[in-house]
Amino acid sequence: MTPSRAQPPTVIAIGGHSLLDPDLPPTVANQFAVTRRAMKPIAELLDRGEHLVLTHGNGPQVGFMQLRSEMASEALPEVPLDSLVADSQGAMGYMIERALRAELRQRGNDASVVTIVTEVEVDPADPAFDLPTKPIGRFYDPAEAPSLTRNHGWELSKDPRRGVRRVVPSPEPQRIVQISTIEQLCELGITVICCGGGGIPISRSDDGQIVGQEAVVDKDKVSMLLAVRLGAPRLVITTSVDYVYEGFYSDTPVARPRLSQDEVRALHADGHFAVGSMGPKMEAAADYLDAIDGETIICLPEDLVEAIDGRAGTHIRRTA
Repeated sequence: MTPSRAQPPTVIAIGGHSLLDPDLPPTVANQFAVTRRAMKPIAELLDRGEHLVLTHGNGPQVGFMQLRSEMASEALPEVPLDSLVADSQGAMGYMIERALRAELRQRGNDASVVTIVTEVEVDPADPAFDLPTKPIGRFYDPAEAPSLTRNHGWELSKDPRRGVRRVVPSPEPQRIVQISTIEQLCELGITVICCGGGGIPISRSDDGQIVGQEAVVDKDKVSMLLAVRLGAPRLVITTSVDYVYEGFYSDTPVARPRLSQDEVRALHADGHFAVGSMGPKMEAAADYLDAIDGETIICLPEDLVEAIDGRAGTHIRRTA
């Protein structure tokens, strides 16, 4: 079933970890198999006429790519982070497209699916560039820290138990460069995969040329910008928990199936949502509702259909 051209799409932000199985080696074949499972509810929604735009995380995958580049550095020049994000968008878009088309074919559905390699403009004067906080890649022995900084120019953070890890800036997204193309495809009812990994972070030089940035843009914040621009009635963020919890790290966490925008902001201000995990998702949810009188849904990937139908996940509206 092809969605109506007049139907605004639901934006679904898929976590990068949901396309990996921690119990399996991260081979390409295993990633395809896991992605095929993750696309079953997406295909079900498309088959019943939902219009969807998909975004996805890339944290583990871009970490693998960085490690490959690092290990090959004696033979080949290392790949900068903006290009690694672009590589992950292409590879993961191919994987998602292929898996989704296979699931649709089983349903006799030949709906079009396309991936857009997407740039996201950031401000080079963003304070985040002076305070890198976003970890990427693997952990290293602390004794390797001086050589990593000297040879790669990396900034590192320490973990008392696991060692040191590269950290990069996470600036605020300003504009999705390919948004007009995404809008045109949506008007045709095409399922679009875009803004992978938060988009390729770029800025513009004084003469208007695009400059890649060694940074990572938060995927949920970019998904929020995308949902607002497309007028999406829903922003759905799949993650590793079945509900948003009040006091998640306490001895008595409380599931919150329904939340208002004000409740989200109050809980966030009280420290209930961890920085780097649920925090950005809640910020994106509240910011989306500033612009669109719609709904943000937080759910497990496998609960996606039930969540869209109101039977699973946490549903956030302007008023609960």
